[in-house]
Amino acid sequence: MYIVLVGPPGKCRKGTAMNQGMYFLREMGIKLAAESITREALIRELKNSNNSQINIATGDMYLHASLTIYSQELTVFLGYNNQALMADLTDWFDCRDSWTYRTKNMGTDEIIGVWVNLIGATTPDLLQTTLPRDAIGSGLTSRIIFVYEHNKGKVVPAPFLSREERELREFLRIDLERISMLTGEFTVSDSFIDAYVPWYSKYSEGAVPFDDHRFSGYFERRPTHLLKLSMICNASRTSDMKITDIDFHKALSILQMTEKNMPYTFSGVGKSSTADVMQRVLTILAVNKKVEFAYLMSQFYQDVDKLTLEKMLETLLSMGCIEVDYSEGRRMIIYKGIRNNAMSENRTKEE
Repeated sequence: MYIVLVGPPGKCRKGTAMNQGMYFLREMGIKLAAESITREALIRELKNSNNSQINIATGDMYLHASLTIYSQELTVFLGYNNQALMADLTDWFDCRDSWTYRTKNMGTDEIIGVWVNLIGATTPDLLQTTLPRDAIGSGLTSRIIFVYEHNKGKVVPAPFLSREERELREFLRIDLERISMLTGEFTVSDSFIDAYVPWYSKYSEGAVPFDDHRFSGYFERRPTHLLKLSMICNASRTSDMKITDIDFHKALSILQMTEKNMPYTFSGVGKSSTADVMQRVLTILAVNKKVEFAYLMSQFYQDVDKLTLEKMLETLLSMGCIEVDYSEGRRMIIYKGIRNNAMSENRTKEE
């Protein structure tokens, strides 16, 4: 799976959240790619990660090349407009049985059993400058689950693990060791089929979670994301590797929760000359909930004039994203959230 945490710089503690995962990756001995690496070196690392495992149930041996990409600054890893690397990541998402890389002078590299995971973090502004506009909505971005937040979930003045948290971390490590020893293929139960097939039929009729053309490619691959997440939920719950309706509903709820803020990911991407400023205005409003117009003007006077900012607020007002209040003798802008009727209606259908 490809998962990218997105949020304003310094607001969401994206790196802090990822550091918790890095501890377990190192404890499990998971093979990690370098955080800053060339395309050729990454392909070489993937080839060198070849390993073999035996399916305990059947006795069959199979080869795989498993590599995890961990990057707290995804733009450093991807580089600027690096379409060749993005094309490779797009190919690897489908876990091909064989992937071939041919060079002019170095011959041919064949990688058997490609299995690449990606966990990264970035900001909306950096995402906008790193990815070419034509790539947004298709290709690599359609294969990524973007987890967006405006602000950190809570304030932790003493960032130390308590005794209970250290015990929990040890329990998690032991559980992850169990998961890492699972081999073979996942199977599905009748209860999973009974839950998944009706959902898929409704979804295929166009019940997308929200309206945004920039996520059209993601919507097409949403069932794939759901299946992968169902396998993860099953592995976290049991060792029988048989996916049930319990795993399906858990995976669907996680995906729906993630999709609530997902539209904000590309909010600064558009053909409008003020698209990036509009995204930053939305971010400030979402974080503070209520701000004075004069404060907004002081934050963006170097980017837009008063008339342009007022037109942007009029746009947000017509969208139902904000309200304007003069009761305190000042012009206060109140954030109401991005209104997406299709999102709430389709989530009700899924449930």
